[in-house]
Order: sequence, then C-alpha cells, then structure tokens
Amino acid sequence: MWELIGKGLGQNGLVTAFAGVGLVMWVSVVLSKRLTYGRIHGSAIAIAIGLVLAWVGGTLTGGQKGLADVAMFSGVGLMGGAMLRDFAIVATAFEVQATEAKKAGLIGALALLLGTLLPFVVGASMAWAFGYRDAVSITTIGAGAVTYIVGPVTGAAIGASSEVVALSIATGLIKAILVMVGTPVAARWMGLDNPRSAMVFGGLAGTVSGVTAGLAATDRRLVPYGALTATFHTGLGCLLGPSLLFFIVRGLVG
Repeated sequence: MWELIGKGLGQNGLVTAFAGVGLVMWVSVVLSKRLTYGRIHGSAIAIAIGLVLAWVGGTLTGGQKGLADVAMFSGVGLMGGAMLRDFAIVATAFEVQATEAKKAGLIGALALLLGTLLPFVVGASMAWAFGYRDAVSITTIGAGAVTYIVGPVTGAAIGASSEVVALSIATGLIKAILVMVGTPVAARWMGLDNPRSAMVFGGLAGTVSGVTAGLAATDRRLVPYGALTATFHTGLGCLLGPSLLFFIVRGLVG
C-alpha cells in the first residue's frame, strides 16, 4: 500500500509539493504561536524547516537537489525552480504604488549602490583571505557575495573556472539564507514597517529571494517594494561585476 501511495505522490509531484509546503507552513505557524508566542514569524521557522528537509533529502539520496532528489517529492524541484520563483517575484511588481516608490528617492538609489559595492568588497576580501590572488577569482567570488546570480554571470563573462563559479554561488546562497531568516528577527530594529524602508532594505540586502522571503515573513504588504529594488540590484551587479569592478580588482592585484 505504501508503495502505491508513494508512486501516486511521485506521479503528481507538483500537487504533492504544494501540499507538503502547506503542511510545513501550518506546522510552522503552530510552532510560532506555541513556542515563541509570535516573536519569530512562522515563515522564518518554515524556511529553517525547509533547509533541514533539503539537507535530509540530499543526505539520504546522495544527490544535489535536496528533497527533490527523493522520488516522492520530485515536484519540489519544479515548485522551487527559477520559473515559478521568477513568476512570483515579477507578479509582486503589480502591487507597487508609484507614489510610494517615489518616496525612496535619492536614499533608495544610494542604498542600491552601497548594497552592490559593500558585499563585493566583503566577498573579495574573503577570497583574498582564503588564498585567491588572481583578479578573475577574486572578482567572481566578490560578485557572488552580491547575489548568487551576479556571481556566475560575472564568472562566465571574465573566464572564471567552474570551481570558482561554484564558490560564488555558495557565497550568494549563504547570504540569501541569512537575509531570509534574519529579516523577521531584526525587522523591528531596522524599522521595516513602511514601503520606503522596505525599498531601502531591498537595495542594501540585494538578494531577491532572500528579501522576498524575509519581507513575506515580516509584512506581506512590503514584499513588492523590497523585491523591486532588489531586482534592480541584481541587474546593477551583473552590469558592474564583469566591467568596472573587475577592472578595479585587476588594477589592484595585477
């Protein structure tokens, strides 16, 4: 009987994925209310549970796609893939009110620039600290600290090795996870309670997936504004990474 159930769930992978995510969200909300009295949002707990499940799935199967490597939950790979993710992020832009977006003004643009340059400097410094001395590797890993999309785009443009590109993606993923989990915890301290602050935060944090998930766990109404500047942040990083930033690093290290 269990084999039949497993086969049925595997053949309806996307439906199983939605049901599984719904169950995780329900458990997370209960844990949030019962254990933390609402101080930690249920979405943040759900993110942590998802990371644990991904580790368990990858460990059990020896695969590289986390829970999606388990045949029964193969639909998670489609549900969490780039297509549905980007569709959801683009859809949030329709909720943005232009009058609110304009309020970010110069400080929003400054946050966008700082959110690109500061992570790059941190990532490049870490690459140097771990023994990388060539401009291509340093720039690629630094770009990965901007976002896990900017890293491989920059690496492909300047001829980085596959190992370095993988490191840049890992760097960006760590940043995204930290933003996802940390945003709802630090939201009150950062004043994330209005569209302007959400746009500034999106520009500084940069990672679209991290900002979107973090703001969703904080206040769903802020997601479109944070995602808007975070999306521009990714584009700016892809523009500056293989050009200006690479030339600066090459001028410094030779």
